[in-house]
Amino acid sequence: MVKNILKDTEDRMHKAAEVVRQEMVKIRTGKATTALLDGIKVDYYGVMTPLTKVGNVSVADIHTLTIQPWDKSMLDPIQKVILTANLGLNPIKDGDIVRVPIPPLNEERRRELVKLTKKFGEEGKIAVRNIRRDAIEHLKKSEKAEHFSEDERKRGEAEVQKMTDRFIKDIDALLSQKEKEIMEV
Repeated sequence: MVKNILKDTEDRMHKAAEVVRQEMVKIRTGKATTALLDGIKVDYYGVMTPLTKVGNVSVADIHTLTIQPWDKSMLDPIQKVILTANLGLNPIKDGDIVRVPIPPLNEERRRELVKLTKKFGEEGKIAVRNIRRDAIEHLKKSEKAEHFSEDERKRGEAEVQKMTDRFIKDIDALLSQKEKEIMEV
């Protein structure tokens, strides 16, 4: 029973850390990355379709993304949806591709992005701590219901704390890496 609780706790903590990782990928650092356009969907014959499904999204150089749609009639809708996505990007049609130059970040915007990453990191840490609290409560309830020993419960609680420390350390490492990436000129 304790092993099941520990396994479930680890899975939930991993998912919480993964959410933070996904949010960090979406934050623009002044360098081109295809992840910037992951959340964008374009109207493809009446169906809202992810940008990656209507064309080839790639990094041309450190400051430019390119989108080459498989259907040439999609150039205008792709350009329009990127403009309206409120990402601060200005796509340009260039023949049969759409170029998306990534403007450099100013100092003020960099500081705002660092604050945003810290907010996401703190939310992730709170989620991990809440999972720890739930797991410890579950262990205490299970000790009474399942009749396993207090020593087993305490070992389980210690293991949950080790997991919590590990995942919070991972989130802190992600934060510091992303902050360094953002502040890099």
